[in-house]
Amino acid sequence: MQYWLLKSEPNTWSWDDQVNKGDEGEGWDGVRNYQASNNMKAMQIGDLAFFYHSVNEKRIVGIVEVIELYHPDPTDASGRFGMVTVKAICPVKTPVTLAEIKANPALAEIALVRQSRLSVLPVTPDHWAELMRMAETSL
Repeated sequence: MQYWLLKSEPNTWSWDDQVNKGDEGEGWDGVRNYQASNNMKAMQIGDLAFFYHSVNEKRIVGIVEVIELYHPDPTDASGRFGMVTVKAICPVKTPVTLAEIKANPALAEIALVRQSRLSVLPVTPDHWAELMRMAETSL
């Protein structure tokens, strides 16, 4: 299993929107960055990802699971980009802010800090475990 972090602007697609889709899940569309797209191409069914509210909130708010592999994104007229489908698994007990992540030495090398503009990021197993500890959440 691999771990990821997916960023979303809450006024465009929020954790509540994701939860409301239920087991059907929702396609993670609109990604137009090749590195982020390649990250989605590497995802497998059952992989887990943190759902991160970007812009003003800048915090991890939930956990989603990949339920459909990379496939065409109908919002991309060029046909160059695709998407995965994810479903909500659970909210985190304690949201983890970007400031808290940056302040934690164990997370100094996390992709979220090193590649802050990327919307789909890998998370190492060690970083996943530390973020789960900080979020006071277990699966």
